[in-house]
Amino acid sequence: MNLAISLRRAIELWPDREACVDGMKRLTWRDLGQRVAALTHAFRNLGLTKGSVVACMAPNCVEYLELYYATSCLGLVLAPINFRLSEQEVREILVHSGAEMLVCHTDFAEHTTSMLEDLAGAGGETSLKLVTWLGPGHPAKTSFKSMHYEPFILSHWRRELIDCELYSEDLAQLYYTSGTTGLSKGVMLTHGNVASNALGAIAELGLTDRDIWAHIAPMFHLVDAWAVYAITWVGGKHVFVPYFKADEALKLLETENVTITALVPTMANALLHSGKVWEYSYSKLRAIMTAGSPVAPDTVRQIEEVFGCTYIQFYGMTETSPFLTVSLPFAEHLERPQAEVQAIRAKTGRTFIGVELKVVRPDGTCVEKNSMDVGEIIARGPNVFRGYWHNEEATREALRDGWIYTGDLAVVDGDGYVNIVDRKKDMIISGGENIYSTEVEHALHDHPQIIECAVFGVPDEKWGESIKACVVTKAGAVLKEEQVIEFVKERLAHYKAPREVEFMDELPKTGSGKILKKVLRDRCWQGRVKRVN
Repeated sequence: MNLAISLRRAIELWPDREACVDGMKRLTWRDLGQRVAALTHAFRNLGLTKGSVVACMAPNCVEYLELYYATSCLGLVLAPINFRLSEQEVREILVHSGAEMLVCHTDFAEHTTSMLEDLAGAGGETSLKLVTWLGPGHPAKTSFKSMHYEPFILSHWRRELIDCELYSEDLAQLYYTSGTTGLSKGVMLTHGNVASNALGAIAELGLTDRDIWAHIAPMFHLVDAWAVYAITWVGGKHVFVPYFKADEALKLLETENVTITALVPTMANALLHSGKVWEYSYSKLRAIMTAGSPVAPDTVRQIEEVFGCTYIQFYGMTETSPFLTVSLPFAEHLERPQAEVQAIRAKTGRTFIGVELKVVRPDGTCVEKNSMDVGEIIARGPNVFRGYWHNEEATREALRDGWIYTGDLAVVDGDGYVNIVDRKKDMIISGGENIYSTEVEHALHDHPQIIECAVFGVPDEKWGESIKACVVTKAGAVLKEEQVIEFVKERLAHYKAPREVEFMDELPKTGSGKILKKVLRDRCWQGRVKRVN
């Protein structure tokens, strides 16, 4: 299977329909097809062949869409790079991936030029041969051959879209994990992996040619990137938000009549707490999705009330392309009171189409469907990745007998809905009691003055670990540590309440918007050997 068939279908069925909106740029499917065709010829003329890696570091833009499709046509491997990474981290990805070409936006020229010069002088350390610049301006020259993207495209204009024979197991993309729990690894996703989840999303979400998708979450992350293919397959429209700014995203939801989008929870919170959230109409918006971390039922309620749309949570990981579950209620659930339906939507969800999923104890047996018995989520199916790039040890650890072990701890309710309680590495063991940080975070999110929070274990001489919470409050809020602690004690067992609360202006996050709990936790454990967990 070649992922480019989704683009060919859209060009054939809807050639003159608007396909993309990127600022002032508006392209039809025919326009987009011509640009992708030119790019395939440009790649071919450069000598890039099946399996060659093309790295990209750019904000959300139509050119990102073009790169996803041109690489898919030719069997090249696209390696999207988080543009918020340090120079050293970007360098490591370029070296480790064996990228032969880097497509980089000029916004990041200052960030990358010195790194590229250093890399050029490293004496055979890199496979990089060419740097292509997106965007305005003329970045400083490097020792690598370089050119601007637009002339690169135009020099191969009026060519037919070309592709090559590809199979489901052929590599399509190489995503480097965010590093929330450790060193970044290259996740190998095949054409079959990506296609299975894209087609599953079409079925689960009821996507059609009437849908308008806003690329708000970064396209270098699979919270959003799966929609590149799903929306194209049905002939929907792509709308691009280069960098997340709450007020600008809200305006675009109205002006472009967006029908559906996916966010990480921190983005959803930013939209809800924007001073301009009530200035716009969201009459066309039918669904907001979130992924990346669990949400509280009250957040579901706020999203549905403020935006007048359905909330959908999905769960997965880069290694699963990404979907494993989706929080869509069954038909009979919709007859229940609204608060109960919203509670279902706040769950991690039911198993996604095409996925086989279990929640298992350490001995491999499945947990009881009682919302109490905790186990680890494991899964298998056509969406599960091929392995980690040049890392057989990590591959063996993650994949066992065809199953991926996620490291996420969960319970299962009587209806078969999974609900994550924590990551293995985030579970707090205090005085012999297992405390799930997600449960405490949900309690904190119920506080009307708290916008964001992160809960984790810190060293404690008596208990092994005690609970610490880092919180961000609304502007102008006046909260004291003891008030926050007492608030949690009113909702949970007292031993689950934080012993320490730190107020912060903002929490550290990955490029996709996930809270970097590891960064917060490591500050507290520096110079200490963690005795538990």
